[in-house]
Amino acid sequence: MVGNMCGRKLARRSKSALIVALTVLLVQTLIVWNFSTLDTGEEGANSRREKRDQVGGINKAYKRERREREGEREREEREKEEREGGSGRERGRGPELSILSFPIVTLTDSLSPSSPSLPSPLPPFTPSLSLLQEGYHSWRPKEKVLLDSNNNENSVPKDFDTFVDSNSNLGAQSLSQRQRMAGNAAKHKPDKALRQGILGKALPNEVNKVIQQYTLSPQQPRGVGLKDSHAYKRPKPHSQLSTKPARPSPSPSIKTSNQHQRHHQPRKLVTAAPVRGQRREKHQCEISGKEAISALSRAKTRECRQQIAEVYCRHKERTLMPETVPRYCTIEGKANVNVQWDEGSEQTAPAVPVRIAFVLVVHGRASRQFQRLFKAIYHTSHYYYIHVDQRSNYLHRQVGALASQYSNVRVTSWRMSTIWGGASLLTMYLRSMDDLLKMADWNWDFFINLSAADYPIRTNEQLVGFLTKYRDMNFIKSHGRDNTRFIRKQGLDRLFFECDTHMWRLGDRKIPEGIAVDGGSDWFLLNRMFVDYIINSEDELVVSMKRFYAYTLLPAESFFHTVLENSAHCESMVDNNLRITNWNRKLGCKCQYKHIVDWCGCSPNDFKPPDLPRFQQTSRPTFFARKFEASVNQEIVTQLDSFLFGPYPQETPGLQSYWENVYDETDSVASLSDSQLTHYHAFTRMGLSRAATSLQGHPDNNSCRYISRGHPVSVHLYFLSDVFQGYLVRQHAGNLATSQLETLETWVSHSNHFTLAPTTNTLNRLQFAEVGTDWDAKERVFRNFGSLLGPTEEPVAMQRWGRGQNVTVTVVWVDPTNVIAATYDILVDGGTEYTHYRPPLTVPLRPGVWTLRVLHHWNLLASTSFVVSPLEYHDQQPIRQEDTVKLHSGPVRNSYMEQSFHGLNPILNLPVHLGQVEEAEFKASLTGAELQSWVDHLLSGVWSAADVCSQGPSSCPVMQRCRETGWSALSPDPKSDLGPPRGNGRIR
Repeated sequence: MVGNMCGRKLARRSKSALIVALTVLLVQTLIVWNFSTLDTGEEGANSRREKRDQVGGINKAYKRERREREGEREREEREKEEREGGSGRERGRGPELSILSFPIVTLTDSLSPSSPSLPSPLPPFTPSLSLLQEGYHSWRPKEKVLLDSNNNENSVPKDFDTFVDSNSNLGAQSLSQRQRMAGNAAKHKPDKALRQGILGKALPNEVNKVIQQYTLSPQQPRGVGLKDSHAYKRPKPHSQLSTKPARPSPSPSIKTSNQHQRHHQPRKLVTAAPVRGQRREKHQCEISGKEAISALSRAKTRECRQQIAEVYCRHKERTLMPETVPRYCTIEGKANVNVQWDEGSEQTAPAVPVRIAFVLVVHGRASRQFQRLFKAIYHTSHYYYIHVDQRSNYLHRQVGALASQYSNVRVTSWRMSTIWGGASLLTMYLRSMDDLLKMADWNWDFFINLSAADYPIRTNEQLVGFLTKYRDMNFIKSHGRDNTRFIRKQGLDRLFFECDTHMWRLGDRKIPEGIAVDGGSDWFLLNRMFVDYIINSEDELVVSMKRFYAYTLLPAESFFHTVLENSAHCESMVDNNLRITNWNRKLGCKCQYKHIVDWCGCSPNDFKPPDLPRFQQTSRPTFFARKFEASVNQEIVTQLDSFLFGPYPQETPGLQSYWENVYDETDSVASLSDSQLTHYHAFTRMGLSRAATSLQGHPDNNSCRYISRGHPVSVHLYFLSDVFQGYLVRQHAGNLATSQLETLETWVSHSNHFTLAPTTNTLNRLQFAEVGTDWDAKERVFRNFGSLLGPTEEPVAMQRWGRGQNVTVTVVWVDPTNVIAATYDILVDGGTEYTHYRPPLTVPLRPGVWTLRVLHHWNLLASTSFVVSPLEYHDQQPIRQEDTVKLHSGPVRNSYMEQSFHGLNPILNLPVHLGQVEEAEFKASLTGAELQSWVDHLLSGVWSAADVCSQGPSSCPVMQRCRETGWSALSPDPKSDLGPPRGNGRIR
């Protein structure tokens, strides 16, 4: 009886528990279903299902093809490793970073190259109620880690296979096959939706209009356009390499698949002059490749979009480039003549020494560094042809003044805007060669290209002696690796086109058959016979290669190599460009050119004094080295100069100083940002204030009181012993005592406010922290020297570390009203030296003094402060009140990021006072003199006027002349000053 009662009770309880469990499961299912059906628009379930099907069909096809390609790549790598007996590269990992979460549970991705590290979790603490209610979510940026290499002379990463998909702007694969695979799944969808699925977003209306412009409806007769009286004629692209004009002929008509399906009305027919050698027939073209559509969506100008579409269609019609090219070299494989280096070769005076045409390709504003290079390589027996980038007007004026002093120096009458990896660089070289061949009064034997970042490591006499011995040779550096792998990594099997100063990737292509493609460094020495062959030959090899390389990434790194190796001149090839380049792939391969090219690339590092022994220990003949940059390190150039020509006397003025112009009045203030203009005017006021206080005890004497007139005249960076000393701002000012106009120069110096916590433990490896913009991860410097920050900047926080144990730190950004703008964790391993990160802060930033804190286990390690200055100018005009309120009030609702961190204020002891907020709101509307006072007050905390001088005579009795100082940009600089040639033909 008792047993039966217990059994019934147990059954009832089991039944109740089952009902409860089913109820909970039902509620959870309803909740999940409810959230899964939420949508931002008013579309129904059918519309959402259709979208999922569209995206799913494309994604499945894409993933399937990608897996196949990755499998092929892995098999190729395994086969190569088996052939070489290697085990493959191991990729390192470095410091990891995450937006702070609570509790801290983060994913780990590398931030900078380093060895593996393990996260060090924060200790538990009691959170505030608001912190628990807010909730924090992890987020982490990704950045690839690169390996070091000094063996390769080309500008692609050594481990580029890992970059193609993830670090380039576009995927590596062609989309054509991917679309065919997805065609069945998406055949019922309109092509507009297909393109949206491919790109992940809808194309801008402007781009759709351009694509529609290329559509030719099947109802429209071929060759007939609607209202085509103003058909667009395409100008010759910069990337066309032929030095002779192409014969005009019509371009193909272009259509897109969505227009074929959705729009049956006729569209305008677009015609243009094609590339030389193209067929004249008109053909329909469907723009369907992912790369081409992406390029069209990102191109800025209508002309560039037109050219991209035309190039794509000509390539699709197989009329753009040659498919087969003849080889004229009579030997098998690659010729490589061994040359011997004799240290005393200059002692043997040749009967007929060679004469060299130096082609100097320069850009930027480092005129004094260029003058120092020119001084080191100049000789009256040689010729100097200088091309200055079209965007470097200041340097062009300086170079023009230099050329007027010497009869064997000329500046190109034309200028181009060359970009890294662009076809324009090769075009510039070919045009320079053509010019040199036409100069009947310049009888040169060798062509050598140099940049302002180069410097000789042997004397001119040694170079002449060596080249005279090998006057029939061509010196060019090859990549030195498997050719198939080089083609893939160099992107030679991809179609590129340059316009809008950008190198656009448009799809895949095939290497022409019949030739061996080679490449390496784009710095070379070529004899006149080969240069004449390149410029004036009409044989099929040269003509075809000019067509092929007009649409090639990094063409200057491969064009000359390929033509030389396949021509009748192939036996004159020496696999040595007589240079040493400071390749450090670990630092130099950061995909830093993605803003101008759809590819990842590398750049050499600057040489430093410890590298000096490398110049004497090379086993091959070398006469030049690169790169050098005086704003990073000038001492290495001084050491080389002393080695080649003997040291300057110790009392030489300006020997340890370096000046670099950043602004000149002939550039106009339109070249300055509003933040720069605001800072420069503030620096001028600091100088005038210092001059006014120079006559202490004479308050009624106005002889040293000035009022500024107009905008600054010039601004220079000033370095002493390779340490940034501040800005030199030159300004016209009226003297209040005499009303005369004088030109004064103010030196303002910068002070940092980095402070280590007084109670630090042995785990504190932090040595320095700084906030700025234009962080150069390769040279590990902020290119915005002194960190001139305004409300619209995107600042970066950098930390420098000593070696030690792995450590996890928290970085906190605090704005002037104690609003926590951002916070994130950095996992720093024992070998990491630098970490940096730019949090995605919403602009405008609130002007004032910001604080950056670095914490370990919520204990302060160090802090630094930096100033975000309000703007006195907006679009280079005095700012209006409506603009000040917009730019100086901070982001809406103080939300610098989507995630709010105000729950951390009590934990970090950062109270938000109402008075601070009200004061910030009041200052946000200031204009005129009150705004200037606010700017001056903020900047005086980090900047101060170190000295003032006058360019000419001054009414101020204590004002020194600028040429008599050691710091002014007008003071003597003998190491860079140029004079007439001496009796031996040299300047230095």
